[in-house]
Amino acid sequence: MLDKSTIIVSQNLSKTRIPLISKLWKSTDLLESEKLAKEIQDRVMKIVKKKEDKVVNGEFNSFGNDFLGLLVNAYHDSDEKNRISLEDLVAECKTFYFAGQETMTMIINETLRLYGPTTVLQRTVIREIQLGKLLLPANIDILPLNIGLHRDPHFWGNDVHHFKLERFAEGIAKATNYTAAAFFPFGLGPRSCVGMTFSMIETKIALSMILQRYTITLSPAYVHSPILILTLRP
Repeated sequence: MLDKSTIIVSQNLSKTRIPLISKLWKSTDLLESEKLAKEIQDRVMKIVKKKEDKVVNGEFNSFGNDFLGLLVNAYHDSDEKNRISLEDLVAECKTFYFAGQETMTMIINETLRLYGPTTVLQRTVIREIQLGKLLLPANIDILPLNIGLHRDPHFWGNDVHHFKLERFAEGIAKATNYTAAAFFPFGLGPRSCVGMTFSMIETKIALSMILQRYTITLSPAYVHSPILILTLRP
């Protein structure tokens, strides 16, 4: 819904508007945009209402310390100078949604770079082919080590073993210097994993649900030793 609204707004920015006519007649895009804005506001307020009800019913003592909780606190602030409007609350939620999506995608991609589900892929050469300086005969199996490419300083720099989500701030293409084979946690080309999009969405949903309910800390007894059991596991 937010994505659709963004597309409409982007399209409308390039259109010429005549002020008087715009007040008398609204385009289909403008009507659709207003409808989406109302739906977004209604959904945000539905979530806010749930928080308010839990406080009123005594289930919680406060609106919480998460971002939405802080916004709801500000919305109900007794000091009018510090109080935010409903429009501000909804606008902040929209902004956080877009920024949060990008940040979470960066975190997931950097995790996949260092600890992807697989460490190696198997491919069969169906016909004789020249690969760089190598001549590969037909009917042999090759094992591209994606974990090796994901940790190659040539592509990722000398800090290749450090977790830096900023690598993906401008997308995968820019992070790999437009080298497609430098990052392929789900394979590459027409035989890449069909579940890639589903697993990315599933991961985002799972993380959102976990982080809403739990605070995560690293155990002092934890020993970092990933092991490959079909897929790479901690």
